[in-house]
Amino acid sequence: MKKVLFVFVCFAFVAILSQCSSSRNTAKAAPALSFEKDILPMFRTSCAPCHFPPDGRKEPLNNYDAVKKNITEVLIRVKLPASDNKYMPFKSKKPAFSDSLVRVLEQWQAQNMPQ
Repeated sequence: MKKVLFVFVCFAFVAILSQCSSSRNTAKAAPALSFEKDILPMFRTSCAPCHFPPDGRKEPLNNYDAVKKNITEVLIRVKLPASDNKYMPFKSKKPAFSDSLVRVLEQWQAQNMPQ
């Protein structure tokens, strides 16, 4: 009887452990981002007025279609060293995208750039 009880307790222990480890390994889904709520405010802060018509004379980045079309180039340029001529924002005239904001842009791109 003691053997049966021991085997049962061991089985129950293993079952409980497997449930705990599987719940820890489940990746949480990244929150859905939107252009209007999450992305546009970042561009207003760091890219205006240079990329915002009518004052800006650079490639426009003031609307969804423009940012969607240029997201790969934007990501490349904001990741460059600040000393690089192609780094944005140009000559650090505006606040640079922090690492966490760059991750937000990458996440938005990975989510197929929802509007």
